[in-house]
Amino acid sequence: MSLIRTDNLRKVFHLSKGRVVEAVRGATFEVAEGEILGLLGPNGAGKTTLLRMLGTIITPTSGECWIAGIRCSEAPEDARRKIGFLSGNTKLYGRLTCSEVLRYFGRLYGMSDDAIAVRTRELCEKLDMGGFLEQRCETLSTGQTQRVSVARVILHDPPVLILDEPTLGLDIMTSRTILDFIRDARERGHSIIFSTHYMTEAEALCDRIGMIYDGEILALGTQKELYSITGTSNLQDAFLSYVDETKGVGA
Repeated sequence: MSLIRTDNLRKVFHLSKGRVVEAVRGATFEVAEGEILGLLGPNGAGKTTLLRMLGTIITPTSGECWIAGIRCSEAPEDARRKIGFLSGNTKLYGRLTCSEVLRYFGRLYGMSDDAIAVRTRELCEKLDMGGFLEQRCETLSTGQTQRVSVARVILHDPPVLILDEPTLGLDIMTSRTILDFIRDARERGHSIIFSTHYMTEAEALCDRIGMIYDGEILALGTQKELYSITGTSNLQDAFLSYVDETKGVGA
């Protein structure tokens, strides 16, 4: 079963002085239960815009998307309850402790205090947060902040995870903790979209790869399929091969 599905998603931004930018065009794909779809592309390629449409944060100009069978254009709030969305600019309330942040968001999700406490203990162990759970968020390191951010978006155990560069700027130990957690979420049947700049992460983690450039998904498939089509042996070379073809390089 596909918990994430899109059909010809498109987003156009109308800027000042009459400028028009087509940030995403014709995005059509599915993500099954227990699958990680990696989304690769340079800055400005349209990754974040696409993820924000899936997260019901912005409305598509045209096209449709479904989250856990819910048509987002018809019931965005219902779809939102099925999503854990982590973006690169996620912020925490600095004056609250980590446990207070989780309790606050758990109540927003409609969870009982008992359920929040049980889930907090589980996530504290999985994300190794025991040493700073009662610290104020304003005192945390970048890696600690990101662990709490991950815990916040997964607290209500949503079936769909949308993760926009979750390891950006983190040290190797914190990155490993978060990547292990994402693998565990896949094993438990979550559908996951994972955006990253790190090719090695995508190669190690993702079941399929979507390569996006200039608002368009150029290719979508397993690593083996992408390498076979491009005659390459790694994601960086495969991606550059698709971009060169799009630009007509060497034609």
